[in-house]
Amino acid sequence: MIRVLVVDDSALMRKFLGRIFETADGFEVETARDGVDALGKLDVFKPDVVTLDVEMPNMNGLECLDRIMVEHPCPVVMVSALTEHGADETLEALEMGAIDFIAKPEGTVSLHADELAPLIVEKVRNAAGTRIRRSRRLADRIRFRSGAQSPLPRYRAPVSPRPQNLGDALVIVGASTGGPPALDSVLSALPANFGWPVLVAQHMPETFTGSFARRLDGLCALDVVEVRAPMPVEPGRIYIGRGDADLIVTRRSGRLTALPVPSSMEHRWHPSVDRLMRSAMDCLDAPELVGILMTGMGNDGAAAMAELRAAGGHTIAEAEETAVVWGMPGDLVRRGGASEVVPLPGIGRRLVELSPWR
Repeated sequence: MIRVLVVDDSALMRKFLGRIFETADGFEVETARDGVDALGKLDVFKPDVVTLDVEMPNMNGLECLDRIMVEHPCPVVMVSALTEHGADETLEALEMGAIDFIAKPEGTVSLHADELAPLIVEKVRNAAGTRIRRSRRLADRIRFRSGAQSPLPRYRAPVSPRPQNLGDALVIVGASTGGPPALDSVLSALPANFGWPVLVAQHMPETFTGSFARRLDGLCALDVVEVRAPMPVEPGRIYIGRGDADLIVTRRSGRLTALPVPSSMEHRWHPSVDRLMRSAMDCLDAPELVGILMTGMGNDGAAAMAELRAAGGHTIAEAEETAVVWGMPGDLVRRGGASEVVPLPGIGRRLVELSPWR
């Protein structure tokens, strides 16, 4: 039985979400009207997952999330409006430790029930199965509990040999649940003289990817852009696929071009990692490609990256101990498609080691 605490100042949304979980098998539901009410129920109800509205009176979702992650660490799924402001706050929440987010339905809530219920249930079940990393907010938790100071653990990546066939290359990165903060870590580790183009397929709504690209651009030494129109692929630049669409690589007038295209019905999640990877393989030889598959539920990207490795390309799967959800990278490993399995703190450094611009 999964215990879910639904936190929302709207009685209608509490009823909407509560009914979804009560109708599904294996859920016990409690509700709270704001962040203060939620904090008061954590010790008593002991939820396995919290769904948390962003905009609430008395204590908003970000303030409540901050307290939960320090005082009662447990998986949190944010409930966010599909607006630019909602995107900024949701990305901040993911950085603070939220596992995932649910898009708040617009208009008449009941009209969206059949459409949204399966995805909401899947996301919350998935969140219930995740583990909160012990290093996340560790120093803050120790200060809260005892007033003592403790340094965060540091990870040192093992040095692996560089494949001999890597010269000029194109890097393809795929991620889903838990991806935004993981991408922060990997892409911000790339230096300004990193010479390979990087194309990213992060499963995300269209209203979020622009904010996500701007946020990454402020964190990274490389330029980061959202692909909303055809763009030439240039070394040392990071391209973020537009949400609710797919990103592909093609050739125009002999030049590699990043191109947004309507989402394919053949793929469940968008931007599709599989579709991006296969389009790159159509344009370049396998030894000219590096594929990275990171945290996310499902298996998007695993089949295509396994084919890449079999054809002579290089692939990296995020290690299970750091992935919020080891679905996508785990499937790549199970297929024998990972050239390397690397914990999150070492992936950016490993890319630098692989490249000739170090």
